Amino acid sequence: MSGFLHQFDYIFAIAMIFAFLDAWNIGANDVANSFASSVSSRSLKYWQAMVLAGICEFLGAVLVGSRVSDTIRNKIVDVSIFQDDPAALMLTMACALVGSSTWLTIATSIGMPVSTTHSIVGAVIGSSIAAKGASHIHWGWDGVSQIIASWFIAPVLAGCFASCIFLISKFFVLEIKDSRRQLRHAMLLVPFMVLTAFSILTMLIVWKGSPKLKLNNLSSGTIAAAILGTGGVAMAVYIIFLFPYYRRKLVHEDWTLQWYDIFRGPMFWFMPTDNIPPRPEGHQLTIDYYEGRRYDEAGQPIDQDGEAVTQASDASIDSSDIEKKPEATVDAIEKTETAVQEPEKKQTTREYWFTLLKKPSKWPLLLWLIASHGFTQDVISNQNKKDMLSGDLARMHGSSKYYDNKVEFMYSILQAITAATMSFAHGANDIANATGPLATVYLVWSTNTVAKKADVPVWVLCYAAAALVIGCWTYGYRIMANLGNKLILQSPSRGFSIELGAAVTTVMATQLAIPVSTTQSAVGATVFIGLCNKEWKAVNWRMVIWCYLGWIFTLPCAGLIAGLINGIIIHAPRFGGEYELQ
Repeated sequence: MSGFLHQFDYIFAIAMIFAFLDAWNIGANDVANSFASSVSSRSLKYWQAMVLAGICEFLGAVLVGSRVSDTIRNKIVDVSIFQDDPAALMLTMACALVGSSTWLTIATSIGMPVSTTHSIVGAVIGSSIAAKGASHIHWGWDGVSQIIASWFIAPVLAGCFASCIFLISKFFVLEIKDSRRQLRHAMLLVPFMVLTAFSILTMLIVWKGSPKLKLNNLSSGTIAAAILGTGGVAMAVYIIFLFPYYRRKLVHEDWTLQWYDIFRGPMFWFMPTDNIPPRPEGHQLTIDYYEGRRYDEAGQPIDQDGEAVTQASDASIDSSDIEKKPEATVDAIEKTETAVQEPEKKQTTREYWFTLLKKPSKWPLLLWLIASHGFTQDVISNQNKKDMLSGDLARMHGSSKYYDNKVEFMYSILQAITAATMSFAHGANDIANATGPLATVYLVWSTNTVAKKADVPVWVLCYAAAALVIGCWTYGYRIMANLGNKLILQSPSRGFSIELGAAVTTVMATQLAIPVSTTQSAVGATVFIGLCNKEWKAVNWRMVIWCYLGWIFTLPCAGLIAGLINGIIIHAPRFGGEYELQ
């Protein structure tokens, strides 16, 4: 029998709603994996990161996402057991989406960076056990065991890749004492980093790419040529446009250059440097990428030169001085003290929103505030707020090394590239967490059949990708505030290594059709980079434990929610004595 199961339209509708919520949470929770380092190191402003995230996540999900979507459905449970009862499979996958999205919503709201891959795998397992028992789950190496193993292997692999990349930069550029030699070495190394980053991005697209683009039919020679060719073109563009711009701005200290002068790069090869006006006193060529995060080993704030920064203390009033003042002055001081002791109560953001809600004429403003809420966040300030997960941030940052801002400026462009690369990889890999179950529900609902192999429709990929982008735009700052500088001291050179190492790991996983946890890849890479300081205190181990608690609790919690819901529905008594979905 084939055709639409219109009697179960409501199950398809529920799956659509919770697939959107699941993808929204993937964007809200996992966006920190790609852009927490870039925003925390000041390589990108928050709104710039969100624009890049929207473009790269969407393209990665639509172009490459279908490769791993099939893994979620077939490597966890043997769908053939639903052959005689397709509607039960539809309900099972719908409940999996409910369980996964519910747990992710809870975790995101409390600021816990969890694995969205853990969540959907646990939900599918729990929901399937409730429907058909545990004997039909692929527990072996070809199924769940391989996925679970990847959760532990991915952080180590990402950490090793990131460490190798960072150590190359550290010993060949960052640790050089002579600033001019340091810049010269950076000029030579960065073009090869560009070649590597763009080659990885191209590799992800064409190396076993989406069947919709027919890229998986390309020969090995064509794939290799595409990978190296794209990387070579990117390297050539860098040398033609950015290399002369960096040389004029950083080596010859042309302080008049703006960011858009990059497009004039070829002209700088031939322009003289003796007509550059003297730099005004106090003018900085680049921003201070460590501003507000410079501390000595004792946790005391220092400036760029390593000198202690004196913090202004609250002025105190001596009672003996008051007695010497005229009566009018005493009255003025008493009024000042009263004002300090009883500050005016400020209206909170939530109270302000409720005030607008009570006035219909202000509803357009309220809608705009809700829509732009994510873009107006100051992530770095949120990371500096003290809480139980922060620990002693001053001592942690003081245990790390501070590198020259000129060199960090060069890495900031690279970090934007690697952030986009990792974002593309994340969209390609993690979109399967929502599209896999939804595609199964749609397949059963539209054909009343169970198939082990089925292409994920393009509209499913676009639907989930749009939800993912909305999630990162509206609530991505929540998890981002708990990573970045709260985990280690971030800088462009460190962030570039973190993101590229995690992207390489995700590329390998996508090639092998294993839905690895990009969260664990990013956190593993970050911890390894922190340990490259040869100091345990350079890593916030409270935050690491918080992340691991999220990973540990995610699979059973999502599984319990999905399993309980599916078990109650399937085994609930029905009028007429029927207990199975037919």
